[in-house]
Amino acid sequence: MKKIKCYLDTTIFNFVFADGDPEKKEITIKFFNDMPSITEGLYISDEVIREISRAPEPKKTQLEDLIRKTNPLLLDIDLETVELAERYIKEGIIPEKYRSDALHIAVSVINGIDVIVSWNFEHIVKLKTRVMVDGVACCIAAANQALDMNADHRTLFQTDCDL
Repeated sequence: MKKIKCYLDTTIFNFVFADGDPEKKEITIKFFNDMPSITEGLYISDEVIREISRAPEPKKTQLEDLIRKTNPLLLDIDLETVELAERYIKEGIIPEKYRSDALHIAVSVINGIDVIVSWNFEHIVKLKTRVMVDGVACCIAAANQALDMNADHRTLFQTDCDL
């Protein structure tokens, strides 16, 4: 079985401590126990760290301890990620007030993550969101391919003119 790269959003860490939802808590704890056998790597972003930093105590400390214990790789939120997140908002895929969800998705896409693991069914794992994110990715890929083809034509043209 191919191991996959998993991006964990903040909800996954939160549900380890979700006494009010024992079913999701149990599933989440099982995921953390099983992850070494199914994942190539676990990833989080600066956005996860930022969200956790705003949690009240003692939850903040519990979440920080869980991050240290799971030791995920940290992905930076760079300009490319911010621009892609802005595109998701502009295209109406993610509402403006849920910018952090757009950042979670964008950082995963930019870094070639296989799966976003989340309990956020409103935006992140919603089928409509996944389809629309794929649509934006296809448009970006097509635009990049067109730019590459134009660059190839310019190179050929310049080479022909130089002869």
